Amino acid sequence: MVIGHDSSGLSNLIAPVLKPLAISLEFFGVGVILIGVAIATIAYGRDLFSVGGREAYERYRANLGRGILLGLEILIGADIIATIISPLTWESVGLLGLIVLIRTFLSFSLEAEIDGQWPWMKNSNPPAHRRLP
Repeated sequence: MVIGHDSSGLSNLIAPVLKPLAISLEFFGVGVILIGVAIATIAYGRDLFSVGGREAYERYRANLGRGILLGLEILIGADIIATIISPLTWESVGLLGLIVLIRTFLSFSLEAEIDGQWPWMKNSNPPAHRRLP
């Protein structure tokens, strides 16, 4: 069942622009994740010799998480744009909601892993061992 129907043809005008944009953002989001993994791995190799194993590992996890987090945010935007141009059904809205919920949970989990605390606890005492440059 279609939720709303645009008889003005506005969706026909913006769909040709937004569809390639959504696809481009999906590729860009995946690319950001891959580049983030590569940069974090290269930095880990460098840090392994300069600061030692434990510190290098902590920095690697933080840098890896930041790259994945940024890529996930871009992918959420691409999903929202893709849903705007698709026919609105309860199934598509529910699927978008589920995808955004899962990716948001992953983002919160990654941010908590990187910072050592939940995002809404930023003003409380941060653990010193988790604050990395």
